[in-house]
Amino acid sequence: MSFQPNPGDEVVINDIAYTIGQHPAAPGLAYAQAGRQGIVYQLLPRDGSISGAKALKVFFPKFRIPAMVYQSEHMESYSELPGLQVCKRDVLTPERNGALIGEHPDLLYAVLMPWVHGLTWFDVISDQKQLTAEESLKLARALAGTGSAMEQRGLAHCDLSAPNVMIPFFSEVENLRGVSAVELVDVEQMYGSRMDRPDALLAGSPGYAAHRTVHSGLWSAYADRFAGAVIIAEMLSWSDAAIVEKAWGESYFDQHEMQTVNERYYTMRDSLQKRWGSKVSDLFIRAWESHDLSSCPTFGEWFVALAAVDIHLASAALVEESEVKTSDQTNAVETNQIIGTGAASGISDKLGNTDQNVSAVEPSPGQEAVVNRLFLQARALEDEGKPAAALEVYRSLHHFIPDNSAMQMEVEAAIQELDAKLNPKHDDAAQPAKIPFYRSKKFMISSAVLIVLLAGSVPTVKILAEQAEVKQKEQEAAAKQAELKAAEEAEAERVAALKQQEEEKKQKAADAAKLDAEEKKKQAEAKKKEEERKALQAKYDKQAKYEAYLAKQKQQKLDAAKKAEQEKYDKQAKYEAYLVWKKENDAKIAKQEAERKAAAEAQRKQEAAQKAALKKKRAQNVVTLIAHYNKTYNAQKGRKIENAESYARDFKNLYNTDATYFKGVGKVAARMNAINKFLSNTDYALPNL
Repeated sequence: MSFQPNPGDEVVINDIAYTIGQHPAAPGLAYAQAGRQGIVYQLLPRDGSISGAKALKVFFPKFRIPAMVYQSEHMESYSELPGLQVCKRDVLTPERNGALIGEHPDLLYAVLMPWVHGLTWFDVISDQKQLTAEESLKLARALAGTGSAMEQRGLAHCDLSAPNVMIPFFSEVENLRGVSAVELVDVEQMYGSRMDRPDALLAGSPGYAAHRTVHSGLWSAYADRFAGAVIIAEMLSWSDAAIVEKAWGESYFDQHEMQTVNERYYTMRDSLQKRWGSKVSDLFIRAWESHDLSSCPTFGEWFVALAAVDIHLASAALVEESEVKTSDQTNAVETNQIIGTGAASGISDKLGNTDQNVSAVEPSPGQEAVVNRLFLQARALEDEGKPAAALEVYRSLHHFIPDNSAMQMEVEAAIQELDAKLNPKHDDAAQPAKIPFYRSKKFMISSAVLIVLLAGSVPTVKILAEQAEVKQKEQEAAAKQAELKAAEEAEAERVAALKQQEEEKKQKAADAAKLDAEEKKKQAEAKKKEEERKALQAKYDKQAKYEAYLAKQKQQKLDAAKKAEQEKYDKQAKYEAYLVWKKENDAKIAKQEAERKAAAEAQRKQEAAQKAALKKKRAQNVVTLIAHYNKTYNAQKGRKIENAESYARDFKNLYNTDATYFKGVGKVAARMNAINKFLSNTDYALPNL
C-alpha cells in the first residue's frame, strides 16, 4: 500500500510513535512538501511538541538507493556544523523497519531527520518580503559561515538554491537547540571525499546555476560557489525596495540572464556597492564573470568581507532613499501650494509678502522619531572617527528639522564644522560671495532716498501718476485679452490631441483584448489535452506499478530465503573472526597494561630520587645559611663592618632562592629578619642565634 497519510495518523519508527502533522494553510491535509527527489512529511511526537518535530522524506522510486544508509552514516558527523542539522539522519531499512516497509513499500530507504521550522528563501523572494539592513546582513553572514565551514571539510551541497535554504530566523517556534539563522536541506546530493557519487546528478536550479556548467551535473568541492554568491547577493540586496520590485519571480534573476550583461545585474551590482561597499560588490562581480566554478570567490572570502562591512552604510542608503521619496512628495505639495497662492494673490503678494506666508511646519510623531534616530546615528559616527559619514547623515537630518529650532542651529553648526574639517578652504574660497544688486547696501540707500523725495513732492506729480496708471491699465487689459485668446486656441488644440489619443488607446485596447481572448482559448485547449494525456498516463503508470509490485513480492520471497541461508554462514564466520580478534585484543591489552605499570614505576622512582636530592640540597643550604649568619655576627663583633655586610648579603641571596621552605626551618626566619635590620642599619647589633 502506498504511503498517503492523513493528519493525525500514527507512524511507529524505531519503537517511537509519531503522528502526521496537519498543514497550517490547508486544514484536513497532511503537512507535506514536495521536492525534486521526494516528498517530506512532518511527524509530531505524542506530546504534540512542535519543537520536537521530525521530517520524514519519502523518495520517488528513482532515488531509493541502498547506499543512502552508508552515506547517512558519514553525514551524521557533519550535523554539528552550523546550518547542517538535517545531516543527523536515520534511514529506514528492511532489517530494522521491515514491518512498516511491508505495509508501506514507498518507505523503503526513507529518511527521518529533524524538522526545520521557518520560511525558505524561496518564500521570501516569492512573497516580496523586504528585509531590514540588519536582517539582510545576519542572513548573508550565516550562509557564508555555513558555506565556509563546509568548504574547510571538503563538502559541497551541490544543489544550492532558494527552496533548499531554510530561514529559521523568521520562525515563530521557540527552538531550544539554538539552530543557525540559515539551515540547508535536501542534502542527498552532498559532495564529500567519503561520499559515493550519485547515479543521477542535478544540474543546478534555475536562477542559481551558472550557464557555463548548467548542462553538466554538479558534484565537486566547488559546486556551491556560484549559487552561493547569487543567494548571498540576493540576501544583502533584499533590504533594497528597488531590487525586490525588480525580481524576476521565484528568483531575482531569470535563468536566461545568468552571467550575461543585463539590467538586473547592473541594478544589483550598484545596490551592493552603495549599501555594503566595494569589497562585497567586487566578490559578486568575480562570481558573475567567472569562467568556471573554481574561480568563483570562496565562502571564506565572503565571510571575511561581510564581517568587515559597516551596517551604518546600508542604513544611510536606506535613509537617503526614504529622503528622496519624502523630498519628491514634499516638492510636489509645495509646488501645488505655490501655484495656488500665486493665482490667488497676484505678483505683488509674491514680492512683498513672501516672508509673511512662510511658516514652520510642526513635525509629525513619525518625523520626530526619524529626526532623533538620525541625530543619534550622526553623533555615533562622529565618535567612531567617521566624519564623512557623519556629515552625510547630518545633511540628511537637516531636511526634517523645523526652522529656527534649537536642533537646527546645532545641526548647522555641526555641518559647518565637519565640512571645514573635511574640505579646508583656500585663499580664493575665503572671499565673500557676491551680494545680489537688489540686496546691496547702495541699492537700499538709493531706494530710501527716492522714497523720501517722492513723498515730499506728491502734490506735484499726482496728476502724472494718475495718467500713467490709466495708460498702464489699458495696456494690461490688451495684453490679457491677447493671452486669453492664445490660451483658448491652445486649449482647443490640446482637446483635439487628447481626443485623438483616446481613440487610438481604445483601438489598441480592443486589439489587445481580441488577442488575449484568442490566446486564452488556445491555452484552455492545450490545458484540456494535457489533462487528458496525464489521466491516460496515470492509468498506465498505476497498472505498471501494480505488476511491478507483484513481481517484487515474488522476488522478495526468493531473496528472503537466500538471505536467511547467507546470514547463517555470515554469523558463523563473524563468530570465528571475533574469537581471533578477542585473543589478539586481550594480548594487546595485557601488553599495554604491563608497559603502563613499568612506566609508572619508573616515574615513581624518578620522583623519589628528585625529592631526596631536593631534601639533601635544602639541608646543605640551611647549614650554609647558619654559617653565613655566624660569619656576619663575628665580623660585626670584630668591627669589620664591610665583611659583615658581604656575609649578610650572601645570607640574604641564598635565603631568597627558597624562602618558602627556609621560613619554616628552625630559627632561619629569625636570622633573616635580623640580617634585614642589619643591612638597613649597620649599627644594629645582631643577636647571637
